[in-house]
Amino acid sequence: MPVLDPNPQNGQKKMLLVFGSFFAIFVIIAIVASIAAP
Repeated sequence: MPVLDPNPQNGQKKMLLVFGSFFAIFVIIAIVASIAAP
């Protein structure tokens, strides 16, 4: 089963959405931490 399927099923699309939102939150935390760092 490929990780990035051009036509993902419903469950795989939901898992990809959760992973994408987690990656976006991680990027936002990294940006806020780099700004708040002295």
